[in-house]
Amino acid sequence: MTANELRKKYLEFFQSKGHAVIPSAPVLPENDPTVLFTTAGMHPLVPYLMGEKHPLGKRLADAQKCIRTGDIDDVGDNRHLTFFEMLGNWSLGDYFKREAIEWSWEFMTDSKWLGLDPKRIFVTVFAGDKEAGVDRDNDSIEIWKEQYKKIGMEAGVCELDKKAEKNSRIFLLGKEDNFWGPAGETGPCGPCTEMFYDVWPEEGELQGTHDELVKQFRLMEIWNDVFMEFNKSAEGKFEKMAQQNVDTGMGLERTVTVLSGKENVFDTDLFLPIIQEVEKLSGKSYQDEEYKKPMRIVADHIKAAVFIIADGVEPSNVQRGYVLRRLIRRAVRQGHVLGIKENFTTKIAKVVQKIYGAVYPEILRENILNVLEEEENKFAKTLASGLLKIEKYLSNPEGNFIYRKFGNETQQAPSYFNTDAAELSFDLYQTNGFPLEMSLEELKKTGITFDEEKIKEKFNEKLKQHQELSRTASAGMFKGGLADTMEKTTALHTTAHLMLAGLRKVLGEGVHQKGSNINGERIRFDFSYGEKMTDDQKKAVEDYVNAAIKENVKVIMSEMTPEEAREAGAEGEFGHKYGELVKVYEIPGFSKEICGGPHVKNTGDIKGVFKIAKEESSSAGVRRIKATLV
Repeated sequence: MTANELRKKYLEFFQSKGHAVIPSAPVLPENDPTVLFTTAGMHPLVPYLMGEKHPLGKRLADAQKCIRTGDIDDVGDNRHLTFFEMLGNWSLGDYFKREAIEWSWEFMTDSKWLGLDPKRIFVTVFAGDKEAGVDRDNDSIEIWKEQYKKIGMEAGVCELDKKAEKNSRIFLLGKEDNFWGPAGETGPCGPCTEMFYDVWPEEGELQGTHDELVKQFRLMEIWNDVFMEFNKSAEGKFEKMAQQNVDTGMGLERTVTVLSGKENVFDTDLFLPIIQEVEKLSGKSYQDEEYKKPMRIVADHIKAAVFIIADGVEPSNVQRGYVLRRLIRRAVRQGHVLGIKENFTTKIAKVVQKIYGAVYPEILRENILNVLEEEENKFAKTLASGLLKIEKYLSNPEGNFIYRKFGNETQQAPSYFNTDAAELSFDLYQTNGFPLEMSLEELKKTGITFDEEKIKEKFNEKLKQHQELSRTASAGMFKGGLADTMEKTTALHTTAHLMLAGLRKVLGEGVHQKGSNINGERIRFDFSYGEKMTDDQKKAVEDYVNAAIKENVKVIMSEMTPEEAREAGAEGEFGHKYGELVKVYEIPGFSKEICGGPHVKNTGDIKGVFKIAKEESSSAGVRRIKATLV
């Protein structure tokens, strides 16, 4: 089964169970400011999981684009990816554990759908947590036992941290593995049950704990059903929610791997065409073990970069832009390892566009190739600058170490060289994006004998300190949990609607939204306009927004078809992104716009004075505003 066939079957299955299919949201979350990227299908649906009514009902299904950056260093093994698709089905206060588990089993095992061998399916269930006051999920255990009974199997329960026994089918796992959320310090959360597939059944009965079996790549996770039945309060208590939700996620790439009889996500139709292009460019073979990991990294990172750029991010030294820059530069670095001398990222990107363009047409935008080409050129200059710094360090008489070579004899580096070299390497990494491996390669060329492992150790110590500082500095972004941050973000979300209406009034109706990113502190908003705004124009937009805030106008929400919304004069992109019904938010006398995000009830709930902090060019024909409430 191809990836496209799996995606189609999944959505058809849940449509048959009364679910409305919704389009993927961007990889930049609009409704959850606690994360840099959409890392799971739930992020775009946060308002609805917290009780807001969705225009398409209580049962939803989708294929969501996701970016996870925590696994970047693990990319290259058999399952970790930066970009992936999560197939999800949702119950917003409708069905719960029984239906979710029964449908998961049906879709996995029925020959009409995936037709997986049920004897190769193993599941995990939450073991409970006394400290949190949450009991073992006995309901899920019993429902799973019923599914196995359908095929005449007795499903034994393997207790927490115990080794598998002959009839072990249900593994109990702790809070770290089988309890989801909340996203911030407070919010919806609950136990989950995960489904794994035995990829090496020929090895006989399972041997070891569940954790060991996963690390040995014997069991591969393909699906996760989350049961949001609790709300974590500010006091740390887990209280039962009035609206209990189901949030499930099936990893498209991992499931295609299983369905293809492969042991590796990279050996599927989602990656092989990209890897074949890397082979062509490098003249190296993917079958050579030495080149497998670098080829996988190039394929994964450029694919992720294409999707991130498509949703409005450009390389920079902060937050999302830094992640994008790191992905592109790591890919280029691995290209160098493979012996690719010329610029190649755009050639890889074109293959990615060919694979995904029909499903996600936004990745066909021409500027994606331009951004990649520009960043690759910048990185070439960065590498040249880094090499000059290393040369200067090695030949500086004022420094602690002067390299000398006598005939065929190599000078042994003094002990302090390891510390100095680690400091230099970290400085190059932090300020120039110069990879540690390249610094070590250049030092080796000098003929100096030094302790490579000691330099790596000291470099990693500094990197860890830097990451801890970065996490501390960005903690304010998450302070107070999702609920608190959502309140501020909601006010700014409605403010952004007023701002767009103001822009269209001041600059003309040719102005349309081209992208936005809103958190609890500010609005970043891209719009179509070909010139720099004057101070008078900016002031006129500010006055328009502040007048609406001052008038305390009621925000009215209506549900209608996209065609009715267009006829009613609502602003919005009319395309594939909408379903059969949309929400239109009207602020009478000021704004009328299609939107799926959270909004205040009255403009008077927006506290503060609207101020445009910065207006600048984003790309050709697109301007960017950064604004806030002061």
